[in-house]
Amino acid sequence: MNFEFLKKGNLVFLLFITVTTLFIYTSDLPPQQAHTLFITLITASLWITEKLPIPVSSLIPIAAFPLFGILDSKLVAQSYGSPLILLLLGGFMLSIAMSSTRAHKLIANKIIQTIGTGSQAKILLSFMLTAALLSMWISNTATTLMLLPIAYAILEKNSSRNFGIILLLGIAYAASIGGIATPIGTPPNLILIQAMQEANMPDIGFISWMQQVLPILLVIFPIAYFYLRSHLEDMPIDYQVEDMSITSSQTKVLLVFLVTAILWMTRVEPFGGWKSLLNLPYANDASVALLAVVVLFTLRNKAREPIITWEAVNKIPWGILLLFAGGITIATAFRETGLSESIANNLMFLNNFPLWMIVGFICLFVTFLTEITSNTATTAVLMPILLSTGHALNIDPMALMLPATISASFAFMMPVATAPNAIIFSSGMVPIKKMMRIGLLLNLLGAIILTVYFSIINNP
Repeated sequence: MNFEFLKKGNLVFLLFITVTTLFIYTSDLPPQQAHTLFITLITASLWITEKLPIPVSSLIPIAAFPLFGILDSKLVAQSYGSPLILLLLGGFMLSIAMSSTRAHKLIANKIIQTIGTGSQAKILLSFMLTAALLSMWISNTATTLMLLPIAYAILEKNSSRNFGIILLLGIAYAASIGGIATPIGTPPNLILIQAMQEANMPDIGFISWMQQVLPILLVIFPIAYFYLRSHLEDMPIDYQVEDMSITSSQTKVLLVFLVTAILWMTRVEPFGGWKSLLNLPYANDASVALLAVVVLFTLRNKAREPIITWEAVNKIPWGILLLFAGGITIATAFRETGLSESIANNLMFLNNFPLWMIVGFICLFVTFLTEITSNTATTAVLMPILLSTGHALNIDPMALMLPATISASFAFMMPVATAPNAIIFSSGMVPIKKMMRIGLLLNLLGAIILTVYFSIINNP
């Protein structure tokens, strides 16, 4: 007989679920809210422990909410067809085009040539700049995966183990930091926008987002670079940059990327954007991304072959889309059952604290919570709660939601926290103790910077 389920870790997990379930169902929550909290607890616990693959756990709310009578099937199905799911899908496909044509390597080589290759510090800066710039426009997952082979080529000729660790950490951290700069940079940003749309809050365009968030990037990026650089011996580097001339395929892909970025940035701004000018009220960023993908499929290289193929595109991380859909479903259930309002009402004691202290607590809480679960899962659960908390405290919900969203990308200690962390850890070159030790200070610095910054802009 197989007694696998009696392992200590599983018993602790079952005990935790049992105790919290009893607490939920003996509280004074209405049945629908109790069911919602119970299903969310099960899902979040599986996300954290990874007893099941995260995408599989993400199917639980999608299946369970209709069974418990919390949401009807039509409402649940809308999570799969959310414009932000489609935007994420389009973004992944665009990143495949970048990878297939090696346009990412062209960009990386140009940056490395500009900064130079004479030392470890210069190589680190080159890769961090490339990672940050790319992850502003394509997923930080794709950015990290695309840069790793280039980093390996350098490390093969330079056997310093410490340099390898710092370089890979630099790529991961810069990809996470760069992802905060635009709405499409990382899934937590899209979850915030989804929550705003469902609450009928004003649409936030690319320019408005970047105006608020770019100052954070401009502060945290150099801090992260100089902090990582302090761990280097800064020995000479033996690396010859590959001399790449731009191909016709790369030109076409980069041109499509440029047009797509411009359309994203000008959709609603300035002066109402082209959406208003052309009287296209239903146009959204997903429309732009998917149209760009269709255009890429029609383009050919010099050999008259398609620039991208379905076989290549089919390799996108479908599991992240399932995680995103599960998070949207949970947020919808919180809103529809009134659970987010109930939780917010229990947080009214926060009225006794100044806003900067509340923001500081949120930043620290989200940063370290994200270390034990994915940042997408963290923001999916917290956004509806923070939205209702803001209303309950009579403050702009964005004053709480935006710091929380950015904090979810500033978890630098554990592999599970962000996709870039997981990718560089899976290389086998980065010991987890080293990652935790280096990441801890960056976590704290990130929380402090966010607290100070948002306290200033929320109290002009």
